[in-house]
Amino acid sequence: MIFDRLKRFLIVLEGTERDSPAAFSPGQAVSGRVVLELAAAARLGALRLRAMGAARVHWTESRSAGSSTAYTQSYSDQVEFLSHRDTLLAPPDNGEVTVLQAGRHEFPFTFQLPETLATSFEGKHGSVRYWVKAKLHRPWSTVKKVKKEFTVIEPIDINTPALLAPQAGAKEKLARAWYCNRGQVSVTAKIDRKGYTPGEVIPIFAEIDNCTTRAVVPKAAIIQTQTFIARGTKKQKKSVVTSIVGDSIAAGKREVWHGRALKIPPVGPSILQCRIIQVEYSLKVCVDIPGTSKLLLELPLVIGTIPLHPFGSRTSSVSSQYSVNLDWLSTIPEQPEAPPEYSAVVSSPEAEQSLAPPCRSELGGILEGPFFAYIQEFRFRPPPLYSEIDPNPPSDNIRPRCMTC
Repeated sequence: MIFDRLKRFLIVLEGTERDSPAAFSPGQAVSGRVVLELAAAARLGALRLRAMGAARVHWTESRSAGSSTAYTQSYSDQVEFLSHRDTLLAPPDNGEVTVLQAGRHEFPFTFQLPETLATSFEGKHGSVRYWVKAKLHRPWSTVKKVKKEFTVIEPIDINTPALLAPQAGAKEKLARAWYCNRGQVSVTAKIDRKGYTPGEVIPIFAEIDNCTTRAVVPKAAIIQTQTFIARGTKKQKKSVVTSIVGDSIAAGKREVWHGRALKIPPVGPSILQCRIIQVEYSLKVCVDIPGTSKLLLELPLVIGTIPLHPFGSRTSSVSSQYSVNLDWLSTIPEQPEAPPEYSAVVSSPEAEQSLAPPCRSELGGILEGPFFAYIQEFRFRPPPLYSEIDPNPPSDNIRPRCMTC
């Protein structure tokens, strides 16, 4: 049997190890090879390759049609992102089979990813997956298959005006217990921007006013919301990514957060462009009020993949590719030195020479350039010494002017 002689049959993607996951971006070329190692000569029919990528959702819900009738409703949908086929080893035109000798055989392949792809994702009711599958055919035998999954990460740049805009909000709630008014709780919160990347710290600025008669406890958390869509119906799953708890606020007191730090753990980026799967994030500031429901304030977040530029935003294509070096600022002295005397900088003969325009022979071939501008370096003579005597006194031959003429 051919499969008794098949020692190794695997797919290797370039730039990755055998067991490590491979990560690519939309629009990137994926290259690799199918490795076939035989212990003895074998007769093969064909070796075919297929690359696939799709988003799938599925869940069921129990329905009731009456007191004694119940049924289960199923919801499913699929969106295909990638479909590529290739034949790495084709059978001969005469219908015969191909004989491969014992040893290692490699069959390279390459294909281009589409420009628009959703980030790989695994959820409770759906997933976004990408893989490469190879099939080894042999006449009168079962097909041998091997599969290699890879990861696609859609780039999300948080250096955009929409994601750099501050987010703020305010809410208030009247605490009631048994139809009795116990006062009001209000909260205002602000964060410096909407977009963040995993590992960053979100500074939270908030004010919580407790005008009730009981103590309340403020909290903050990052919430992930997974939305699955099929046949016009949505299914959501919410989970807490990370959270912090503030100090208890006594009755009639106020608590102020001056940039309370909340660090983002390693999480997947937001998925906003897929038709059937969406992954969204939000920052929720809540206040636990005894005897009544919580006061919730929600601020939207976007988890991206391209971190914040050192200067906050990319205002031009040049600034998005190059950073400004500010090392020279450290060389500026705290107390600047006094400027030198003019006579110490330039002498009279040197000033006369600098006022003369340059000779053509000195410029060489510079004047022949297509874009040439000569900026002359002006250096002036030193001013004369101060004196009480006028160096140009008026002449005696000049008749004084009559002021009445």
